[in-house]
Amino acid sequence: MAWTHTVLLSLLPTVLVLIALTGVESAAVKDGKDRKAQGPSKQVFVPASDASNFFKRRARRSPKTYEEYYAEQRVKMSANERRREHLEEQSNEHENYLEEERDEQYERTRERNEQWREFNYDGQYPQYPHHRQYY
Repeated sequence: MAWTHTVLLSLLPTVLVLIALTGVESAAVKDGKDRKAQGPSKQVFVPASDASNFFKRRARRSPKTYEEYYAEQRVKMSANERRREHLEEQSNEHENYLEEERDEQYERTRERNEQWREFNYDGQYPQYPHHRQYY
């Protein structure tokens, strides 16, 4: 029973804030009726059609400034650097994997050959001269 009181008391301020904020206007663009009353300094937001056409018109009519071009080049260079580092890391991981696989294969082959030699050795003579013990 105590937890229901706690939940209700915690939800009460949220409901009061939502009721108080229903009368607040949002930052959405007005439909243009009050545009003359606002003045040029108050016109921060533009209609969606003007905003979407701004970049299209700007791209067609005016060249990029040096700063914009340089910023784009820096972004491209950083993306290329990240891509190069990622590919280098992937190739290093692949090389390490291949090296481990080769080592394991070599070890398995060596053990198998050693077992075969032990099984087939008849004790008459050593198979390899470097296995002879010198007294």
